[in-house]
Amino acid sequence: MQTRQASPDDASAVAGVYVRSWQAAFAGLVPQHYLDAMDQNREEADWKARIAEAQWPRTGLLVAETEAGIVGFASFGPSQETPAVAEIGTLYAIPEAWGTGIGRQLMQATMRTLGQADYTQATLWVLEANERARRFYEAAGWRPDGTAVEDTTGGASLNKLRYHRRLS
Repeated sequence: MQTRQASPDDASAVAGVYVRSWQAAFAGLVPQHYLDAMDQNREEADWKARIAEAQWPRTGLLVAETEAGIVGFASFGPSQETPAVAEIGTLYAIPEAWGTGIGRQLMQATMRTLGQADYTQATLWVLEANERARRFYEAAGWRPDGTAVEDTTGGASLNKLRYHRRLS
């Protein structure tokens, strides 16, 4: 597996990982009608624009790629609350890659990139009820910082927790 900076040509594969991972990871957490309505083709243009607008290494998107193609990705940039702090906006992998170490390697590559951009701290948001993701982040050294917000994805009220980590 290798990680690399995404290019706009990766947008279709990134959109596919995004939809598949959401549909698997958030089943039972996010309303099913919302997950069922997700569509790779509708997501592709948004991912293409996000990739094209990156200001590497301060903002960007990394992909995890195997001989099978793109199996995961992470996006990052400055936090909206505190621009000197990085925020990991996404970190997703296809369900078949869960538990294989790809997510851990993708997180490590993301942390190295954030260090290259001279960030010293980073945050991310995770659904409080997403125990699998919370275990993953906590094993990687992330800790909740006490900040929570309500999210209404799909019309449901979902609690999101902010996690924090110093970069070394």
